[in-house]
Amino acid sequence: MSGETQAAGAAHQQIDILGHLLNHDYLEVPFFNAPHLIDGKIPLPQFDPIWGIDLSITRHVVMLWIASTLLVGLLLMAFRRRELVPSGLGNFFESIVVFIRDQVVLPTMGEGGRAYLPYLLTAFFFILSCNLLGLIPYAATATGNVNVTAALALMTFALTLGAGIRHNGLFGFFKSIIPHGLPLWLLPIMIPVELVSMFSRPFALCIRLFANMIAGHMVILVFLGIIILLKALWLAPLSVAFATAIYLLEIFIAFVQAFIFTMLSTLFIGMAAHPEH
Repeated sequence: MSGETQAAGAAHQQIDILGHLLNHDYLEVPFFNAPHLIDGKIPLPQFDPIWGIDLSITRHVVMLWIASTLLVGLLLMAFRRRELVPSGLGNFFESIVVFIRDQVVLPTMGEGGRAYLPYLLTAFFFILSCNLLGLIPYAATATGNVNVTAALALMTFALTLGAGIRHNGLFGFFKSIIPHGLPLWLLPIMIPVELVSMFSRPFALCIRLFANMIAGHMVILVFLGIIILLKALWLAPLSVAFATAIYLLEIFIAFVQAFIFTMLSTLFIGMAAHPEH
């Protein structure tokens, strides 16, 4: 066997784990392979950058559109008829709304938190939709893209600044960042520390959601890839069992990460609006 043939065979046997997690300019089509048509992939429109911004459509963008469409469609179906006591899908959505309102937002921010409920509920359901959609084979997890989680974190950061300025005024908000009664000689140290702390909160929101969503998928692919890499069929039942367990855990994590993002956003907004607490 020639060196080129061996290299081709080795490349064919490689398992591209990151390739399944990263963003692409195509959609994968399951159980379909037509080399003269789409070769198992649907190419997506690509555009030239505008002012240095790439507006090309990628599979994560498509997943965002699908998640938004499904979420809006489910909400319209759930509340197409106004009922005093909702049932079915409407009961599911209302139970989550009531839980976040009564157990997260109002205890943290008081009655003033009702003004921020639309954003917080939207963030929760949108993140949950993206997380669950990514668990479908041949789909993709948009929240496993750091650009998506960064955009969500920046929206929370903007709302945090807006809430702080709205409730305390521009001068009062930045004054509240520095602890009251701090000696003057500590100001040169504490001001940079507090500013770094303020900007680290959206960074933590971004990385926490991104890392948790990508880690579970990577573990599942590693367990399944062991079967192919080691070519050991006796490992298959054990690998599939572990991968299935992680997959079920990922369903739970999808809800947990959406809740954590919403809860931390509530805390950050509440701390900015009411620094005295």
